[in-house]
Amino acid sequence: MTSPFSLCILAIVTLSLLGLPIGHAMIAGSIFYLLLAGQDLSIAAEQLLNGMYTNYVILAVPLFILAAELMNIGSMTERLLRFCDALVGRFRGGLAQVNIVQSVIFAGMSGSAIADAAGTGRMMQAMMTKDGKYPPSFAAALTAVSSVIGPIIPPSIPMVLYALVSDASIGFLFLAGVVPGLLMAGVQMGIVGFTAKKRNFPVEPPIPLREWPGITWRAFPALMMPVVLLGGIYGGATTPTEAAAVAAAYALAVSALLYRSVSLGAFYSSLAYSARTTASIGMLIAGALVFNYVVTIENIPESLKVLLSGWNLSPIGFLLLVNAVLLVLGCLLEGTAILLIVVPVFIPTAKALGIDMVHFGVVVVVNIMLGLITPPYGLLLFIMNNITGVPLRDIVRECMPFLFAMIAALALITFMPGLVLWLPRLMGYPG
Repeated sequence: MTSPFSLCILAIVTLSLLGLPIGHAMIAGSIFYLLLAGQDLSIAAEQLLNGMYTNYVILAVPLFILAAELMNIGSMTERLLRFCDALVGRFRGGLAQVNIVQSVIFAGMSGSAIADAAGTGRMMQAMMTKDGKYPPSFAAALTAVSSVIGPIIPPSIPMVLYALVSDASIGFLFLAGVVPGLLMAGVQMGIVGFTAKKRNFPVEPPIPLREWPGITWRAFPALMMPVVLLGGIYGGATTPTEAAAVAAAYALAVSALLYRSVSLGAFYSSLAYSARTTASIGMLIAGALVFNYVVTIENIPESLKVLLSGWNLSPIGFLLLVNAVLLVLGCLLEGTAILLIVVPVFIPTAKALGIDMVHFGVVVVVNIMLGLITPPYGLLLFIMNNITGVPLRDIVRECMPFLFAMIAALALITFMPGLVLWLPRLMGYPG
């Protein structure tokens, strides 16, 4: 308990509990380790600078955040919601189905669950609770759980970060997320359909077919954003990082030049918000890079690999263990911290067991996304509580059926790697 590594962990936990951001706490704890181990303290700066300035992939993170913000300040959101309403609004629980469909469409644009929830959360809450159509707690919970789809369907900021720690192909990771993301949307729509019938949720007035062409045309430029983004990546015109820049430029062009709905003040606010968000994520990445050096020289991944090999776990047994650990950690820790600190420890064992790194990445990302809606941490739960004012316990209660259904979908994704790898293999993935 008095080893340098144990004291490093104790320092990180203590500083975090005292309110220091986890990224800063990891840097401080790692420097404390270097001091106790008698190593040069400048190693911390070296690891931080080398990791931050030599990883081209990290540039995709601020660009995807900016793209989501530019999309939200324009009128793209309203046009897409109208389009979704035309598609599924006429069914029982139609507005709830609209909430899920718009999350699927936004998933192809922002790459962030938080951006999805913050961007459309207030608007969907107002639409669903108007005239008492849906209970406020159900509306808030549905927006939270549907936002989970965002980082599973490409593009995905968590997948970019997973590629950073695993050296897996971002392009194939993006493709691998499509079927699991649609599966998540399908189980959510099934729960909504069952609940709508049981609780007699209303049916929206159908939009006349003669209005569909106009609605589709007005939403068409926004609907083309995922096509431009993914077409550039898989057509070979852009790397995923360059595609993030294209996405931001496209969102700005559509919102400002075509829809003419962006003011200079709103544009500045979106830049400032994106910078703040990027800085917070950047500090977390920086802390993880320094701490991962400590983990590496302490040989923790190899020690875990030897320990687990003694258990004679099969690949499926190992994946079940990873699922259990990540679901529990998701109740307590922020997803990015799990991705950057915990997941690298599992990767050597996964490789030794012959588990495909793209399949493993999707399993990891889905687990981390479910952590966003699991109490007591559940960041999306807190966001919807803040946006709507609905008590947290009511949101959690309404989330439970969706959470259990999505865990069942996670089991399918875990046990059937072909479900995940079908599309990447179709596009030439050798795994």
